[in-house]
Amino acid sequence: MSTIDVASVRRLVDQHSDAIIRFLRELCAIPSFDSQIGPVGERAQAEMRKLGFDAVWFDSMGNTLGRIGDGPRILLYDSHIDTVGIGNRDDWDWDPFIGKVEKGRFYARGACDEKGSTPPMIYGLAIARELGLLDGWTVYYFGNMEEWCDGIAPHALVEHEGIRPHYVVIGEPTKMQIYRGHKGRVEIEVTVRGRSAHAASNHLGDNAIYKALPIIDGVSKMEPQLGDDPFLGNGKITVTDMKVSTPSINAVPDLVRLYIDRRLTFGESAEQAIAQVRALVPERQLQSGEVTVEMMKYAEPSYTGFVFPVDKYFPAWALDENHPLVQAGHEAARLIGLPDHPSGKWNFSTNGTYWMGKAGIPSIGFGPGEEETAHTVMDSVLLSDVVKAAEFYAVLPALIR
Repeated sequence: MSTIDVASVRRLVDQHSDAIIRFLRELCAIPSFDSQIGPVGERAQAEMRKLGFDAVWFDSMGNTLGRIGDGPRILLYDSHIDTVGIGNRDDWDWDPFIGKVEKGRFYARGACDEKGSTPPMIYGLAIARELGLLDGWTVYYFGNMEEWCDGIAPHALVEHEGIRPHYVVIGEPTKMQIYRGHKGRVEIEVTVRGRSAHAASNHLGDNAIYKALPIIDGVSKMEPQLGDDPFLGNGKITVTDMKVSTPSINAVPDLVRLYIDRRLTFGESAEQAIAQVRALVPERQLQSGEVTVEMMKYAEPSYTGFVFPVDKYFPAWALDENHPLVQAGHEAARLIGLPDHPSGKWNFSTNGTYWMGKAGIPSIGFGPGEEETAHTVMDSVLLSDVVKAAEFYAVLPALIR
C-alpha cells in the first residue's frame, strides 16, 4: 500500500479547484436527458485526455470510459451523466442548464444527480496517479446512462464489453458519507381489458377504468403487509402512471395500463411482489386474460442504437459493514477530515442494483449532494463538497486492502 501524503493531495486538489468547478458547470450546461449522453460524454472525455488518462473511449452503448494504469486489481468509479428532464420550465427561477451559485451552492439540472461526482472522480484519479497512489491498480472512470433503467449500463459493460472490476464506487449523492446499499425494485405493468361502447349507451360496454379501480385501491392499502429490514427499511409500492385507451372521449374505454413501482427490501422477491398484485385481481379475470400482471422489460435502443434487453428487476443489496471496501471508505473520509458517520443507504435506486445486487461486486457509495434535491428544481450541490470529494477519490485506492 502506498504511503499517503494527505497534505500533497489537498494541495493538488486546491490547485485544481477552479478547474473542477468550471468542469462541473460545463457538464451541467450540456443537456443530457432521455439518455442522450453523447455530447456530455465528449466533454468528459476531453477533460480526461487533458489530464493524461491512458485511454478514453465510448463503449457500444455510448457510455464514456477513461482508464489509468494496467495493474491486476481493478477499481471503477461509476457516475451517471444522464439526467431527468426539466419538467415545466416555468417552475425554474433560473436557467436549469446555466444554473446559479448562491451561498456556495450550485443549482442546475444534474448538479446533484449525478454530474456533481464526475469532476472530482476524474481529477481525483489523475491526482492519485501523480502521487503514486494507484500502484497495482487499473482504474476506470465510467460515465454512463442510468435514469431510464438503472444497472443496464454496468450490466452491458461486464457482459458485452468484458470489463469486470473488483471494486466499485458509486458517485450518487450521499451527503459526503459512506453508503453501502439500498432497497431493490421491480416495475410491474397491469393491463386491464374492457369493451368499448358509445358513452350514450355505456351499459353496452365494459369500462376498463372501473375494472382498474379496485386494483389501484388495493395497491394504495398494501404497504402495511410488506416486508421490513433493520437496515434497508420497509418495502414500498405505488401506482406511478396510468394510460387509457378509448376510441374517443365520448366512448367507454376498452383498455387501461397501470404502472407500479414496487420497492423491495431484503426477504422480498420480484415473484412475490408480482404475486401480491395478482392477488388483488379476481381469479376469473386472470384466467380469461381480462387482466394481466407482468414484470416490465427494457429493450429500448441507446442513442448509438445498441440494444441490451433486461427485465426491470433491480435487487436489493447491502455490503457488510466490516467489508474491507466499506472500512477503506471510512478510513479515507477520516483521513481527509470529514466528520465520522455510520454507514448509510440511499432511499432511491442506483447502478448498485447490478454491481452488487446481480454481479456481487463489492460496491460503496460516496458523492456530494443530497438525494432529496434530485429530480427537483432544487437539484444542487455545495461546490466546496465537489472539490473536497476529489480528495476522497484520490486517497481511496491506496486504502483498499
